[in-house]
Amino acid sequence: MKRFAILFVLALVLMGAFAVQAQDAVELRITWYDDGSEGVVLRDLLDRFEAENSDIRVVVDTVAYNTVLEQLPLQVEAGEGPDMARVTNFDAFKGFYLDMRPLVADAAYWEASFAPAVLAALRTGEEDADAIYGFPNQFTVTGPYINRTLFEQAGIEVPSDSSDAVTWAEWTEAARAVAEATETQYAIAIDRSGHRFAGPAFSEGATFFNEDGSITIDTPGFRSFAETLVGWHTDAITPAEVWIGSGGSYAAAADFFINGQLVMYMSGSWQIGRFSNDIGDTFDWQAVPNPTGEGGSTGMPGGTMMVAFGDTEHPAEVARVMDYLASVDALKEFSERTLFIPAHLGLGELDFQTDVAAAQNALLTFAAEVPKLSEQAYELQFGGQAFAINNPIRDRLTQVLTGELSLDDAIARIQQDVDDALAAAAAG
Repeated sequence: MKRFAILFVLALVLMGAFAVQAQDAVELRITWYDDGSEGVVLRDLLDRFEAENSDIRVVVDTVAYNTVLEQLPLQVEAGEGPDMARVTNFDAFKGFYLDMRPLVADAAYWEASFAPAVLAALRTGEEDADAIYGFPNQFTVTGPYINRTLFEQAGIEVPSDSSDAVTWAEWTEAARAVAEATETQYAIAIDRSGHRFAGPAFSEGATFFNEDGSITIDTPGFRSFAETLVGWHTDAITPAEVWIGSGGSYAAAADFFINGQLVMYMSGSWQIGRFSNDIGDTFDWQAVPNPTGEGGSTGMPGGTMMVAFGDTEHPAEVARVMDYLASVDALKEFSERTLFIPAHLGLGELDFQTDVAAAQNALLTFAAEVPKLSEQAYELQFGGQAFAINNPIRDRLTQVLTGELSLDDAIARIQQDVDDALAAAAAG
């Protein structure tokens, strides 16, 4: 009995120690969304971090992308946001970020590892010109995919196999012919997104940004691709559910492509991981170069940022987590396992972890698109006006497709929406 009592007391002491240790651990929260399997990779990395930093516990709250777009800004503004988040609308959180420059282990490492324009996209101006608010944990490029198996079944040549300069009109006709020959439901589609629309519009010759700093929506290039989009819907060669039935938010056509219902799909490099997992060997899929027009052959740059918020109660601990996630080893593994183009400037040669030949080829195709990205595309993505322009384009063009507006009226309203948004931003 005496021995049992001693063991019992020791057990209580140990339980108390563990309880104190657990109680002393700081809990941090990350709001996160997934395109594919990247949340699993993040969790693996954080588990290793926690094993070496027992005083910090990181909870990852995985939500829908629309939640990050629409609800997270309201939560952060109300002081109810997380400690960190994965975001794409950098402007929505300006003024609410945590400046980690005095907290990270080596600020010079951050400045040398990420493109200045990307880090600057989180800043407001001269007053925070050297602030470190976060880092890009992936780089993306928009571009099209094709179901190559359907081209082969139709006996129709893939246009990019024999030409480096294929237009949107040529791709549309080729996809239409393949769909008809194979009795595939849809020929071509593009995600319901102003960002996704912008790359083809720039290729067609659209220019938004003028030398005097003003923005003009109505250009021949913009109209050209808008008319192309309308034509796809008029001819019923694209799934109407994506743009018309999406309920007002961003929507992707990925499921139609994965299910073999779509010949050609304009999306981006972030789909590679998902296609590798979800398509498997069902059919041969391929990323192809962006079509060419008056404005060249350009997609849109993009990606996500890991950012920290100023309302956190544990800024030092947040900086430790961010230092770890921004490190060479962590970002290298994240990129290799998620099949994302890295935004870090010094990771060296990457060994993307996939046995899927289509994924390897797609990564090379999208990497080759990066040098072709236009100045207009970079200005739109990182110039601080992306959502003020992209959202009206998305919403007003949808009104054209539903018959609520003519294209002329829609373009006029996009211009007014953009002008109003920029005026409101200037007024604070």
